[in-house]
Amino acid sequence: MALLENLHIIIAEDDIDDGEIIEQSFLKHPSFNKISIVKNGKELLEFLKTANHKPDVILTDINMPIINGIEALAEISNDLELNHITTFAYSTSINPIYESKCLQYGVKGFLIKPFVLEEFDEIPHKIINTINSLSE
Repeated sequence: MALLENLHIIIAEDDIDDGEIIEQSFLKHPSFNKISIVKNGKELLEFLKTANHKPDVILTDINMPIINGIEALAEISNDLELNHITTFAYSTSINPIYESKCLQYGVKGFLIKPFVLEEFDEIPHKIINTINSLSE
């Protein structure tokens, strides 16, 4: 298993409380040293298009205002400067249509948003495990 470290993740999350919780989960994980948070898909796309250093990983909520996660993922997958970034999606609902769309746009994992606070800490581990399995 490769050692992944100093990763930069950008998280698109419109719920302020969930955003703070998930940011803390990534701050606790040794593989991530930079966490950026945006509130919707529009802010995610603006960040990606203007950032001097692109993030290593994108985690986006699906249901967000202005531009939702699926719409943002569609744009990312069609942009040659962005489509190499490893993407993950998460949502509170297990909707097979969402999951299918996300996979169509190159998402490496579709995660269910936890209802229990402690389970948020599992998200960074799931992402690292998925990235490691992709490189084997």
